[in-house]
Order: sequence, then C-alpha cells, then structure tokens
Amino acid sequence: MSAGEERLAHYTRLVLEANARFNLTGAKNETEFASHVADSLTVLPYVVGPYIDIGSGAGLPGIPVAIASGVETTLLEATAKKAKFLTETIETLGLNVRVIGARAEDAGRDPKWRERFRSATIRAVASAPAALELAAPFLALGGLAILQRGATEPGEAGALSVAAAELQCAVESEVRLVGQKRLVLVRKAGATPNRFPRRAGTAQKRPVGG
Repeated sequence: MSAGEERLAHYTRLVLEANARFNLTGAKNETEFASHVADSLTVLPYVVGPYIDIGSGAGLPGIPVAIASGVETTLLEATAKKAKFLTETIETLGLNVRVIGARAEDAGRDPKWRERFRSATIRAVASAPAALELAAPFLALGGLAILQRGATEPGEAGALSVAAAELQCAVESEVRLVGQKRLVLVRKAGATPNRFPRRAGTAQKRPVGG
C-alpha cells in the first residue's frame, strides 16, 4: 500500500469513528465510504491549486484530493462540529490543508478569500445555478468551478447558462461518470458582480436567472 493509500485508509477510519458521535456521512462501513472517496477522486483531472472545497462536510472531495494531488487546498465548512473534525483530521494526517469555518455566502465576500482560487468544488447543493453562485466569487479570473451533480434536472442546462452569464462565467463542458453522476465544468470569464453571493439561503430559494 502506498503512502497515499495508507492516508486515505486512515482518513476513512477517522470519518467512520467520528460518524458514530455525530452525523458526517450516510456510509456505515469502509466499503460504503470507499465509493465516496472514489467519487471524490473523479475531480482530480480538473483541480488546480490553490483549490477550495465549498461545503466540505466530512472532507469530500477536498481531503482525498489533497492526499492524492498535494495541491494547496482549503476546506470551507459552516457547521462548527464538522469544521472542528476537519481541523483535527488534517492535523492527524499531516496534511497542508486550511479549514475555514464560515458560510460560503460570508466567506465569498471576504477580500481574503474572494477571487483567490484557481479551482473550486461544490456538491450537495439543490440546484446547479445555486452551486455556481456560491462557487464563482471564490474563483480568480480563468478559474474553474467543478459542480458535482447527480441526474440531470429538467431545464437545468438553460438555467445554468443564464446564471453563468450573470455571474460572468461560461459553461465549458459536462463529464459523465458512473450511473447518473456527472461533473459540470464552468469557467470564470470576468469579475463576479459585487451583489454576489447574496444573503445566506437566497441562492437556493431564488436561483440566479430563475
């Protein structure tokens, strides 16, 4: 087993141990969690540092990406318990990874983080336009938002194109994965308008262009 594989195995054990205390993942054992790690690694070809994982939760995909690639990684997580778990985990694993304990809507307006990253991942957000609104403010000009999506929703492509235009981005391509999983790649073409991101929850309730 390589050093990277050992770290991924150690990471898996840490998640499952913590999961017994509070909800981090729906996976109940190493085999189930391995599928989440595999999903995380599908973003690797598109990640460039500095990289931010938005709404990192248990550290997916950010920690597997950091282990496998070594790119400069930042994990953004608003829930205090999860952010604490992430901080403890990266220390245990000896990773050069930063954790920001804040909502994307707040951190995306902070000059320290706004337009500072060359790639961003985001998953588990209700709609693709909402995901892009949260990701775009973090990206530098030319940066790439990697939206981890499931089954295609009716009207999604058109809605995302409209949202991308408002956010000074352009949908670049879609990568089909196993089953209905896919990655939607969106490139940042210009500075994010100052009104984005909007207040917490607004992107999900009233998607850009909706």
